Amino acid sequence: MPGEVSFLGAAKSVTGSQYLLEANGARLLIDCGLYQERALLERNWAPFPVPPETIDAVLLTHAHLDHSGLIPKLVRDGFRGPIYGTAATSEITKIMLMDSASLQMEDAEFKRQRHEREKRKGPHPEIPLYTTDDAQAAFARFAAVNYWDTVEVGDGVEVTFHDAGHVLGSSMLRIKIRDNGREQIVVFPGDIGRWDKPILHDPTRFPEADYALVESTYGDRLHEPTGEVISRLTEYINLTVRKGGNIIIPSFALERTQELMYCLYQLLSERLIPRLKIFVDSPMANSITQIFEQHPELFNAEMLGFVLQGRSPFDFPGLSLVRTVEESRTVNDVKEPVIIIAGSGMCTGGRIKHHLVNNISRPDSMVLFVGYQAVGTLGRQIVDGAEEVRILGKYYPVRARIVQASVFSGHADRDELLRWLSGFQRPPKRLFVTHGDANVTERFAGHVREQRGWEVVVPEYADTFALD
Repeated sequence: MPGEVSFLGAAKSVTGSQYLLEANGARLLIDCGLYQERALLERNWAPFPVPPETIDAVLLTHAHLDHSGLIPKLVRDGFRGPIYGTAATSEITKIMLMDSASLQMEDAEFKRQRHEREKRKGPHPEIPLYTTDDAQAAFARFAAVNYWDTVEVGDGVEVTFHDAGHVLGSSMLRIKIRDNGREQIVVFPGDIGRWDKPILHDPTRFPEADYALVESTYGDRLHEPTGEVISRLTEYINLTVRKGGNIIIPSFALERTQELMYCLYQLLSERLIPRLKIFVDSPMANSITQIFEQHPELFNAEMLGFVLQGRSPFDFPGLSLVRTVEESRTVNDVKEPVIIIAGSGMCTGGRIKHHLVNNISRPDSMVLFVGYQAVGTLGRQIVDGAEEVRILGKYYPVRARIVQASVFSGHADRDELLRWLSGFQRPPKRLFVTHGDANVTERFAGHVREQRGWEVVVPEYADTFALD
């Protein structure tokens, strides 16, 4: 049975997810993600390892840019096939790609002006990676599917979408390959979610697969128990309010922001924290929240119960959704303690930088991190204990309380990943460990080998493996 899988991204790295599955003459690209680690950014600019015009379809697991962020470049460079993803994924991806394209264009113009002033040139001084026109052109290729839908994507090749429990609309892909009476199943889970989380259903598990991938973002650690983290978070919020400081939360626009709103709504409802103003200073997060409200069919029972009672964790007293730049500036004029949720989640851009400038050096304020911080990002520098950080061209001493709450992570930890793997009633012929820092993937792979005795491979970038 002809078939092979190539690892064109997220191999010993956390971003840039991109896998090529070739079977029965069909070429399928699973995800087309942007690299966000500083050391790997050059790969975003490199030609695709496979000519885009030779790819038959893209299968999109979810909307995060490290899985979708190179789609406009792929289409601009010649891809003409469909891009399959759930309706929610398609809608959210369009928002995120337009925002990404705008930032690419702004960054290129900023570099052009800086290089002109400094009379020097950089590797890409005036050229955006892609433009808003490129992003718009890609949207025509999106084809929405539902969970449990099966789509034929090649001769004898079909894919079924299942709930990943990671973010709204996220999918795991079960790909069945038939050839000469033989059948093989390959599972691409994308990012694996967690059990008993707010808003979403638990991740899907599969009884069998001949080959499977597994992400390993948190494969070397365990998340703290939810109750303990919420209790500590409540204590820190109350302490910060008593000291007169602000709570600054760098947050990803998709899922983390909505989960935070859900959590704060519950803390306020139970009167565990004082009534205070909460600003969501992210136009993209606010647009994505509207899409959440349009897809109640994706909610778990508890969240659906809120909806049926006419209650919403996305609309409650004290919550303000900030959209314009002018509104954003006025947030810092508020004298009493406030909670500010703003993008980006790793502090690599967006409005969060301005709020950090106003609060990072205040001992009475708190900066709360609620998601993974990639190596080389400003967020990673702060959580790793930097005494001073550079923000918007200036250096600021870090004096605010720094807190990292992994309970808000949408990625499964080591034991949750093992729980997902336990769904297989027989071991796959080979398990590929991807989407993690190099040392983490190796540790998790070793753990699976030791615990289960499976054949486990940690691919290098551009490795290709036969599916025999």
